[in-house]
Amino acid sequence: MTEWWTYHLSDFLLFSSATYRRLFELYNAALWPAQPVVVAASLGLIVGLLRQRPWAPRATTVALGLAWLWTAWAFHLQRYATINWAATWFAGAFAAQGMLLLASSVASMAPVAPGPPVVGTLHRVGLILLLYALVGPALLTWAQGVSWQQTEVLGLAPDPTTVGTLGLLLMLPPARTNGRPGAPRWQWALWPIPLLWCGISGATLWAMHRPDALVLPVAAALALLTAWRGPRPGWRALAH
Repeated sequence: MTEWWTYHLSDFLLFSSATYRRLFELYNAALWPAQPVVVAASLGLIVGLLRQRPWAPRATTVALGLAWLWTAWAFHLQRYATINWAATWFAGAFAAQGMLLLASSVASMAPVAPGPPVVGTLHRVGLILLLYALVGPALLTWAQGVSWQQTEVLGLAPDPTTVGTLGLLLMLPPARTNGRPGAPRWQWALWPIPLLWCGISGATLWAMHRPDALVLPVAAALALLTAWRGPRPGWRALAH
């Protein structure tokens, strides 16, 4: 019997990198021309967050909630499950995250008051993650010499949607403390599934020897560290 420590992640992979990329190519072809519409809407939401429009936090949370639900059904169940049996479990997790985001948008999440753009660390890092989620996958596709038709799009594909969600969570209003308005105190529940997916996707890409395998784990670590060390009430308040 072969010792277990002689196995590598790639030994457990049921598909090749070419098959995985082809999956996104077919997925994008089936959805076209939804991609430019989604990108334009995402850019509008990011600009709204940056300018602290009162409607932006709630609208972005709703949009990402719907994106997680869409990805659960259209990508994981309808496509990824054809090459990976675990995708049905991924679909359940993505659906749960979508419902949590939609619930958060309803549960007294106060919009940010109008005023000058916030330039704190949380908002800077959140904006960087959101912008990466919007344009980063296309840049990586170009840098790797891969067809643009295989680009993962924010709101339609799991990885950019996850990174964008982490960025949004850093930019949301702080949790309510001492009766003050803000996001619900259970906003911590919005974090585990995106963080878990960053690990799963990173491991999958690593097994395929993809050069971008560390992108999601690094994004998760950056978001988590920024949230924990943030100057406003939030993670630390929730810990008590």
